[in-house]
Amino acid sequence: MTYQYLFGPVPSRRLGISLGVDLVPHKICTLNCVYCECGVTTELTLERREYVPYGKVIKELDDYLTNHPMPDYITFSGSGEPTLNLRIGDVILYIKGKYPKIKIAVLTNGTLLVNPEVCKSLMQADVVLPSLDAATREAFLRLNRPQHDLDHKEHIEGLICFRKEFEGKIWLEVFLLEGYNDNSEDLIALKSAIERIKPDSIQLNTLDRPGVLPGLTAVSFNRLNQIKDLWPFPNIEVIAPVSERQTKKSFRKDIENAVLETISRRPCTLTDLSHILGIHENEINKYLSTLEANGKIETLNMGRGIFYKLKRCK
Repeated sequence: MTYQYLFGPVPSRRLGISLGVDLVPHKICTLNCVYCECGVTTELTLERREYVPYGKVIKELDDYLTNHPMPDYITFSGSGEPTLNLRIGDVILYIKGKYPKIKIAVLTNGTLLVNPEVCKSLMQADVVLPSLDAATREAFLRLNRPQHDLDHKEHIEGLICFRKEFEGKIWLEVFLLEGYNDNSEDLIALKSAIERIKPDSIQLNTLDRPGVLPGLTAVSFNRLNQIKDLWPFPNIEVIAPVSERQTKKSFRKDIENAVLETISRRPCTLTDLSHILGIHENEINKYLSTLEANGKIETLNMGRGIFYKLKRCK
């Protein structure tokens, strides 16, 4: 069976063997972050709908879990905001009822946690991984470019309220971008918000491949470590530079070679590569990052988006 809504599984340092579930079509989201590696948001919305039919997701899950080894985690992520799907809670309850040994993780930008119905739908998850990039209005608008009804204070209050009710783990990601949210005012505001949210762990991350806007600059690895040392949180870590990821068990040379062979014929976007190779965009992203860091490929910004091509020797 060919899976439309499942991807992976992939080995993960924290989640073990993780099977991905994509509950919204490509890039339907509440934010249009300048750094998003999945590209420009195609539908900026707060409307919760059954974007992907519940029955089709359940059919794919049953087929996969009947015919393959059980993963450690089923992870709701993909190329949009999973909590926009009105039935995410029903899918979680189905998995918990039929496959109780499998843990559930949800990757979310956290903007809808201010909605009690969204919070309720995630209560049976084992781990929720929300993001918080901005604790000031200016940085929120500049970096995350939210749907116009979203407010950064409500985003933070939603995370705080969810922490009070949720009995599982909360692993918070903070994405820092030079000139957007790395000044003293923004870092102090983020520190204050994190103190109120009380996540179980915090990840500091930055840009490792082209974002939506040209000319974005990553915060240096040294600077991230300085911020880590300044923030008095016991469970904080800096995401490893992309150059170190090739040593991870999840990195596969066959996929790397398939990407290189494909773009050697013609430049491709991330979506092109996903369609040609039959691999979810989330998985391809890590190979593009590593190949670019190693100087094997380069990018072109064109009308249809970011294209990847082989880097020719001069």
